[in-house]
Amino acid sequence: MSNYWNTPGIPHKGWELIDVFDVREDGQAVEDTDYETCMMCNNERIRYVHILEHEDVPTQFRVGCICAEKMTNDYVTPRRLENSLKNKAERRKNWSNKDWKHSKNGNQYLKKDGHFLLIYHDKKTNQYKCAIDDNWGKKLFETLSQAKAAIFNGIEYFKAKNEW
Repeated sequence: MSNYWNTPGIPHKGWELIDVFDVREDGQAVEDTDYETCMMCNNERIRYVHILEHEDVPTQFRVGCICAEKMTNDYVTPRRLENSLKNKAERRKNWSNKDWKHSKNGNQYLKKDGHFLLIYHDKKTNQYKCAIDDNWGKKLFETLSQAKAAIFNGIEYFKAKNEW
């Protein structure tokens, strides 16, 4: 892959930021992560990928934050969005260390911000199902850690909709 900063015909400015995502969104381990390489500068191990478009370039570019700032000429938004993803990753990390309580039926529960979170363990199938307040998820999970991650994602979903 080449360094597009030195490639004729590739614009350096006028790009539009479309999205930013974390390649470790699901909280996988560092050694299990497929990092990306910045398409503009060829920097490897990009965790927070900024998707950019330009009217004169037919393909989207996947770049790191510094290149996104330069290409959009916006030194606030790419960093703010990346920091938001970093904060979410930190919340996810802290979430896995929460001390859940156990009900008399052996299910785990937690009260958070006035909401009741429940992980139901079906002993017949040895699978887990989740609920946030009265909202039951539709998926079944093989492990308790998967169920806890699903509850975290559910909270993030409700927060994004301003329903938390």
